[in-house]
Amino acid sequence: MLSRLPRFLDPFLLLLVLLPVVATLVPARGAAADALEYITVAAICLLFFLHGAKLSPLEARRGFSRWRFQLLVLGCTFLVFPLLGLAIVALPSSVLSPVMATGFLFLCILPSTVQSSIAFTSIARGNVALAVSSASVSNVLGVVLTPLLAAILLGSTVEITTESLLGIFGQLVVPFVAGQLLHGRIGPWLKEHRRIVSVVDQGSVLLVVYAAFSVGVTQGLWQVVPPTQLLVVILVSCVLLAVVLGLFTGLGRLVRMERADRVVLMFCGSKKSQVSGLPMAMLLFPSEQVGMYVLPLMVFHLIQLLVCAVIARRAALSVPETEEADEAPAR
Repeated sequence: MLSRLPRFLDPFLLLLVLLPVVATLVPARGAAADALEYITVAAICLLFFLHGAKLSPLEARRGFSRWRFQLLVLGCTFLVFPLLGLAIVALPSSVLSPVMATGFLFLCILPSTVQSSIAFTSIARGNVALAVSSASVSNVLGVVLTPLLAAILLGSTVEITTESLLGIFGQLVVPFVAGQLLHGRIGPWLKEHRRIVSVVDQGSVLLVVYAAFSVGVTQGLWQVVPPTQLLVVILVSCVLLAVVLGLFTGLGRLVRMERADRVVLMFCGSKKSQVSGLPMAMLLFPSEQVGMYVLPLMVFHLIQLLVCAVIARRAALSVPETEEADEAPAR
């Protein structure tokens, strides 16, 4: 299982790091930018349709049945994180620019990741079934909670309009519900061809990253964000991740969770979804500034994958064989 990690991380992370460079050197302009926008929207719709079709309605109901655990994860994701985001916003503008601080606050109101949370939980020998339901519940509710929190906390910055809300609903909710309705017909086929969902998942993120940074570069992104500010963003991202990992790991021990469930709380509670966040940012923030606002999300996402990969490996090695055997049937 551990040998899967490099294949999961390396190519995608490499492209994720290189795409802002590519967008800086060769940004999409004019007709190419218009075509890219339509392709990106189509890829996002396809992504959420496939996620809806892949997730069994029965599996989702089982996830909701452990409602105390789900509330705990949701509290970490949509309460603790936003409070930390408000603390970041309170930093002096001489340390972190208001735009970057707003980007961090937007990052903090996003739902948890799905694919990587489940993958890292599996690698760390946690409760995979619970990770599937927790990450899915977070993302389904995040479609509603993230715009709501954005309206409350970022009302003066984001464009919360009927058009933007309909865009979120049409691009994320409608395809997901359509996928759920067709789960019985195509769900089993998707489980046998998981690579298709993975390619669409990662491909849609790469498209949105390139589109967002293309717009940012054409609007002078790197003139507004100097190297020193980028270093501050990296430092704040590292501190934020360290704080949430420590908080949620300690919380799991405090409430005396089983180890397999603590792993789920740590990974699902501490991670933020770039898949959900980038499309929402494109709809909520002014198009000419979206590249700046998503920069903290990009940096945090890369750091969380790298750090959680190390944690997952170490957690797997720390599990005695007898304990692994006891936990196996529960998955």
